[in-house]
Amino acid sequence: MNSRYRSRLAIACTLLVGFFGAPQASADDDKDRCVGAGDLRLVNGHIVTMDARSSVVSSVTIKNGRIASVGNRGDDASDPCTRVINLHGRTAIPGLIDNHNHIVLLGIRPGHDARIENAASIAEVQEAIRQRTGTVPLNEFITAIGGWNSVQFVEKRLPTLAELDAAAPHHPVYVQQSFTGPSATNSLGKAFFETRGVAVSATGGIAANAPTLAALNALRAIQTFEDQKRGTLDATAYAAGLGVTTHFDMGGFVIPGTPHTEGSFLFDGAASWNPYTAYDAFLQLQREGRLTVRLRVFFLSMDTQPENPLLTNRVLNAFREFGGDMMKIAGLGEFITTWPLFGPVVEPQNYAAAIRMAAERGWIYQQHTLSLAEDQFTAFAWERLNNEIPIADLHWSIAHALTIDEPTVSRLKAMGAGLALHGFRYLAGTPTSKGPPYRMIVDSGIRVGAGSDSAQISPLNPWLIIYYMVTGKNSSGVLINAGQTLTRLEALRLYTAANGWFSKEEDLLGSIEVGKYGDIVVLNDDFLDPRRVSDEAIKRMRSVLTIVGGKVVHDEESPSGHPRR
Repeated sequence: MNSRYRSRLAIACTLLVGFFGAPQASADDDKDRCVGAGDLRLVNGHIVTMDARSSVVSSVTIKNGRIASVGNRGDDASDPCTRVINLHGRTAIPGLIDNHNHIVLLGIRPGHDARIENAASIAEVQEAIRQRTGTVPLNEFITAIGGWNSVQFVEKRLPTLAELDAAAPHHPVYVQQSFTGPSATNSLGKAFFETRGVAVSATGGIAANAPTLAALNALRAIQTFEDQKRGTLDATAYAAGLGVTTHFDMGGFVIPGTPHTEGSFLFDGAASWNPYTAYDAFLQLQREGRLTVRLRVFFLSMDTQPENPLLTNRVLNAFREFGGDMMKIAGLGEFITTWPLFGPVVEPQNYAAAIRMAAERGWIYQQHTLSLAEDQFTAFAWERLNNEIPIADLHWSIAHALTIDEPTVSRLKAMGAGLALHGFRYLAGTPTSKGPPYRMIVDSGIRVGAGSDSAQISPLNPWLIIYYMVTGKNSSGVLINAGQTLTRLEALRLYTAANGWFSKEEDLLGSIEVGKYGDIVVLNDDFLDPRRVSDEAIKRMRSVLTIVGGKVVHDEESPSGHPRR
C-alpha cells in the first residue's frame, strides 16, 4: 500500500470514529485492567507524617509500594484502579519500627502462642488463653513463652493448674517466664510433661532452670517446620495488629549440641536456637510471598576464641545489606563476641579483633550493654578503632544503655555512633533498677531510636514501651524513671523516623514522605491528644488498619463504622 492510499485510509477511519463514536470499554474490560493493581489512597484522615516538621495532612497515595503523594486534597481525580479508603478523621502514623527485638525466636517457639504480655491479672491471662482456644485444634499446646513477668499481675505470681484448666480444659497449656522459667502448666500439660520426665508440682508449677528447660525441649521435640511457619505468621500478625511493620531482629544464643559451633558461647533457654536453621521459616514465607511485615536480620555471634570462627564465617560468607524490601540482611548484633553476662565486667580479649573485622568488611553493628562499665569499655574500644577506621558511616550503636552517663554519650556522638534504647524495665523495673535515661540522651543530640528487646524479658507491644517512655511508670504503675520521660511526639519519633538510620534506610523507612515505603498505621484513637487518650490508655492503643508497602495486612474494622470504598 503506497503512502497516498494509507493517508486516505487514515482520514476515512477518523471520519468513521467521529460519526459513530469511539468504541466504549466494557465493565469487564475495566475490571480486567485493574486486576493486580496495588495502588492505594487514604483520604479524610489526620495523618501524622513524622517528617522533619511533624506535618499533619489529610491524604496520602501509595503507588507500587511507595508513597507517591502527600497532602490535603480530597478524593479527587484518582486512577479508577486506585483503592480509596476514607479514614473519617482517624489518626494515622508511619508504620512503627522496632529497632531491636527477637521476632524470629518468637515465631519459631513451640505451641500456639497466646500473648499475655498485656495482662494485668490472672483473670486477664485466662481470658487471653480462653480466646486462643477458639483458633487452636483440640489437644494442641497453647503456650506463652517469654515476654512477660508475673510481677505485672496484681497477684504477683504464676497461674495455677486449676486456673489454666478453667481457661483451656481441652488444650494443654504451658506458660514460661523469661529465659529459663519458672513455668506453669495445666492438667493436660502435666500429663504430657510427666511422660517426658519433667517434674510438675500438684498445682502445675515447673521450677526454673533445669526443669523448665526440660519442658521447653520436650515441646521443641514434637515441633514441625510447618508449626514454625505458622508460629511466625502468628507472631507477625500480632505485631501488625499493634502497628509494628518493621522488625530489626538481633538473633539468639546457640543451643548446646548445635553442629559447627565450636568455640561459641552455648546457652539453652527461650532465647536459644540453631543459628544456621533459625531463619528457615521466615525465608520460606518470603519465598512464598506471605510475609506481611519487614524483617532486618542482624547476625549474633558469641565467639570465645581469638579467631572468632562464627563471626568470621558470617562476615566472609554473607552479603551485608543484601535482600529485598521485605527481608534483608542488615548487620551484626547484639553480640559480636562472648560478653560479661555473668562475671566481671571487662572487655573480652577477642573484642578488638572482632570489631576490626566488622569495620573492615563494612558491617552495621549494634552492641548490647547493661551497665555503665560496659558502655565505657565499648566506647574506649570503638575510639581506638575509630582512629584507624572511621565508624561514622557504619551506623554502629549501643543497645539498651540503661545506665549510660552524659560523658559517654558525648564520646559516642563524637564518633558518629548512636544509641538504641529499650524500655524493658517496664515489666520488672524498680526505682533502683530503671533506665534508660531517655531525656538526657534525646537532649544530647546523639542519633537515637527505640525498640522493645522482646520477647524474652520484654513485651513486643510497642505501646507498653511507649507508655514507659512517656510516664516513667512500670507495669505496676510505679514511677521508676522520674526526670527521664519524653513527650508523646518524641517517643513516637523514636519508634518511627529515627529508626531508619540503624539499618541505613533513612530514605526509605519511618516517615510518610514521597519515595518512602508505603507503611502506614491507622490507630484506634488519637495517641497524640492526651484529652482523647489518657496516659493509662496508651497501653490500650492498637492498629485498626495496618498497611505495608501499600498492601492492607491487618484490618480490624472500618474506621468509625463506615464501610470502606
